[in-house]
Amino acid sequence: MSILEKNTPKHTASVPARTGRPLSQRIFGNALRPGYLTYGLLLAFFLGSAYPLWWSAVVGSRSNEALGLEWPPLLPGGNFWTNVGEVFDTIPFWTALWNSILISTIITVSVVTFSTLAGYAFAKLRFRGNAALMVAVVATMAIPTQLGIIPLFMVMRTFGWTGEIGAVIIPTLVTAFGVFYMRQYLVDVIPDELIESARMDGANMIKTFWHVALPAAKPAMAILSLFTFMMAWTDFLWPLLVLDPGNPTLQTALSQLQSNRYVDYSVVLTGAVMATIPLLILFVVAGKQLISGIMQGAVKG
Repeated sequence: MSILEKNTPKHTASVPARTGRPLSQRIFGNALRPGYLTYGLLLAFFLGSAYPLWWSAVVGSRSNEALGLEWPPLLPGGNFWTNVGEVFDTIPFWTALWNSILISTIITVSVVTFSTLAGYAFAKLRFRGNAALMVAVVATMAIPTQLGIIPLFMVMRTFGWTGEIGAVIIPTLVTAFGVFYMRQYLVDVIPDELIESARMDGANMIKTFWHVALPAAKPAMAILSLFTFMMAWTDFLWPLLVLDPGNPTLQTALSQLQSNRYVDYSVVLTGAVMATIPLLILFVVAGKQLISGIMQGAVKG
């Protein structure tokens, strides 16, 4: 027997070869896998969230008498297209749809752009009054929106913008939540050394933002754009006050379906389902890119 064989511990022969995975994953890999309880809870949450939309679609495809049945219907009827025709005859649906798409798109692009720029400035640039300005931005989030509606309406009336789409777009071109969210994201995801390296290579402030901050901020920008589009799409109070009934957004137009003395809830729910379809299309189209952006940011982090 050689000297090497004598000095080699016998228990080393039973040590398994490395699999290339982290130790915690090799030990607790099976324990961390989701079980039946996890999938059961996810299924329950999904059904609980999807049922109101499904029930609206079921009632919207029937007549108003479906609401008076002893047992609520669970399957769609054959009255959907008749109710769709009633919606088209009652409200300017296509005008309202175009206004909602235009307003939501412009607000989303503006909020994401300005919030990313301001968030990067608050997170990585050093200037006098940085902390005080950030506190002022956060403080505006504590003020209810309803308190500013009357002064804002007076300003819009002074400018002669009441009844115009710009009166809905301009007050929400940037939001305090967007600035705070992007600042909190960028303050940790971008190392200061990376910015200093870019400056040492001769990059000015704009190039540093474009080549360093912007790629790192894409996952947060995707999340912010989705939430902003949804908030702009579902906004009701301010467009109801500032826009004319003949030039409404989709949400304010739906309120006209129940302005009469007799309310046909099947027609109202049909309009609600029609207003939800664009959001569902957005989730289907942008969902894959959104998830990939989030996962890319998580891997880089």
